[in-house]
Amino acid sequence: MSTTKEYLPNNDALYNRVIAALETVRPYLQVDGGDCQLVGITKDMVVDVKLLGACGSCPMSTLTLRAGVEQAIKKAIPEIARVESV
Repeated sequence: MSTTKEYLPNNDALYNRVIAALETVRPYLQVDGGDCQLVGITKDMVVDVKLLGACGSCPMSTLTLRAGVEQAIKKAIPEIARVESV
């Protein structure tokens, strides 16, 4: 069994929608010295992101991920099941 995740092609229209949703929360992350990067979207509609800068080591990163990043993405793209930090 492989541990490598299989992501949708990054030219998929869904990627553009997720990136646009991330752009809505990115300024809030950057104010605190953080950021996030889209890693990929699985066939199960799970968005993997990498929290960068201060967000990567912040004790509140789980709250930021769930209440900020995930909510923004799911509001813009309801078919997304969840957002995970990798």
